Amino acid sequence: MTQVKYFDAGDYDCIVIGAGHAGSEAGLAAARMGCKTLILCINLNAVANMACNPNVGGTGKGHLVREIDALGGEMAINIDKTFIQSRMLNTSKGPAVHSLRVQADKRKYHETMKRVLENQENLDLKEDEAVRILKEDNKVCGVLTRNGARYKAKTVVLCSGTYLRGRVYMGEVNYSSGPTGFGPANELSKSLEEDFSMKLMRLKTGTPARVLRSSIDFSCMEEQRGDEKIVPFSFKNYDKDMNIDQELCHLTYTTEKCHQIIRDNINRSALSLGDITGKGPRYCPSIEDKVTRFKDKNSHQVFIEPEGLTTDEMYIQGVSSSLPVEVQNEFYKEIIGLKNCKILRPAYAIEYDAIDATLLKRNLEHMDYEGLFFAGQINGSSGYEEAASQGLVAGINAALKVQGKEPFIIDRSQGYIGVLIDDLVTKGTKEPYRMMTARAEYRLTLRQDNADLRLTKIGYDLGLVDEDRYKKYLYRKENIEKELDRVRSIRINPTEENNNIIRKLNSTELKNSLTLAELLRRPELNYEKLADLDKDRPKLRKDIIDNVEIEIKYEGYIKKQEIQIRQYKKLENRVLSKDLDYKKIDGLRLEAREKLSDIRPESIGQAGRITGVSPADINVLLIYLESQRRRHDA
Repeated sequence: MTQVKYFDAGDYDCIVIGAGHAGSEAGLAAARMGCKTLILCINLNAVANMACNPNVGGTGKGHLVREIDALGGEMAINIDKTFIQSRMLNTSKGPAVHSLRVQADKRKYHETMKRVLENQENLDLKEDEAVRILKEDNKVCGVLTRNGARYKAKTVVLCSGTYLRGRVYMGEVNYSSGPTGFGPANELSKSLEEDFSMKLMRLKTGTPARVLRSSIDFSCMEEQRGDEKIVPFSFKNYDKDMNIDQELCHLTYTTEKCHQIIRDNINRSALSLGDITGKGPRYCPSIEDKVTRFKDKNSHQVFIEPEGLTTDEMYIQGVSSSLPVEVQNEFYKEIIGLKNCKILRPAYAIEYDAIDATLLKRNLEHMDYEGLFFAGQINGSSGYEEAASQGLVAGINAALKVQGKEPFIIDRSQGYIGVLIDDLVTKGTKEPYRMMTARAEYRLTLRQDNADLRLTKIGYDLGLVDEDRYKKYLYRKENIEKELDRVRSIRINPTEENNNIIRKLNSTELKNSLTLAELLRRPELNYEKLADLDKDRPKLRKDIIDNVEIEIKYEGYIKKQEIQIRQYKKLENRVLSKDLDYKKIDGLRLEAREKLSDIRPESIGQAGRITGVSPADINVLLIYLESQRRRHDA
């Protein structure tokens, strides 16, 4: 084979490999922070590609999107431009778990994000495949591509998604491929293994079939309508009317006959055949996993979702599979309403390379290789939102690295993004990681509605939030604070007139004067109901009122959580040196020494979250640090 003659193609501050959800955010962040940035994409038709479900957000994931937006990322803005249905989930529960989920027009989402990348200052977007990352000693210095280009780089962000040695499986059929029919990236894995001595692991995910709309009988399904009042994802759009004519989704169910066909052919699934070695996502199992694991269930929910406004493809949510196509043709027809369905694209499983994320610092830079950052599914996560979050953080930190500034880290008390990254780099994962509200210890203070109040000032200081957005943030912040002060100070006296109003609201009449805030804490009352007792109230937007009401109603719980956060911060502020030799610290158990040596935590707090490190081990570390301090002071 003729050897490639490489040519010098240019110098960049930051090169991003991949243009999916992680790569798009990483490239935009670095460019917007003033770095000359290049995004290399294996196929420009794959920019921000939604290879699986046609939606953004959901439980826990919606929080990530809001935080991306608050920091100055693009995902929320893009989905606000391209959504076709919107629903707020978990509204019957407390505000901590309210999560926005919207259906996307896939093609439009891709096209709109691609246009943003094309027109971003300081950013070049090129169709080419990275085949090797170059380094000098332990510092990255460039990238080689399939087309023969040699690019110099100060930093590299690897956002390879499911492309690294990607392989598609449908029963006995399997072949080298990336998602959605795009080509795989087979060369870059070799570079990571040979040039960087990385041991890669295999992970698996999958996607269901796409079915022709006209072949579906919707009459026997439950309609799933969008919300009457649409809440935008981006804080930028809170003062805009977002209402549109929304598309319908539908709910249906698998049947016992469907399950029987799957059971009869389970030995033909790629997993049963032993062809797939990678672990799949626990919280998004294939239909064969569901049928096998939940034998007592006669049916499973199936959501029928449109892929967009310019196609009649329908996404069959909940029925991903690695069974042969002929078996799919049988069992899909046994789902209620799909008797005559025509499959346009079959379901498939895809296996790909990923790294052990415990090799990364919390800024997503590799511990041993300076300037090399990783984001998205290569770190063991799943989901567009998880990928975009990591891409944003990696892009920010790549830019800060170039600028000689301190790393940017979101901790677990500041955001779901912090929880996500900390979980990955501290504990690692053997299966694709999915964000859920249950993973966040401080979820009452990490609500989706207050993401801007937590993070927008940080985004502004980083240079990612422009003046217009910052002014909108200040307006919201100031009005929330003013209204909180007002409702805490306004007193309602126990007059007959006032008690008549309160009785009509089915609440206990007043015996003493109470503040509006105290009345708001009553479960049967809300801000709107108290209008007749508060005739001089200012006219405020609903999002501001909602924030005020949550802060008042949950004030006691929030204060308790703030105490917990202060305790957490104390441990996070006890810094551990990366060069600390744990094998020389007397009193540490053997397992703790091994785990601490491998992961090299940045703080006592992070050390305490490592699996296999006990409270007793933490006490040993605290005693050791104190003895070192005294020795230094002596």
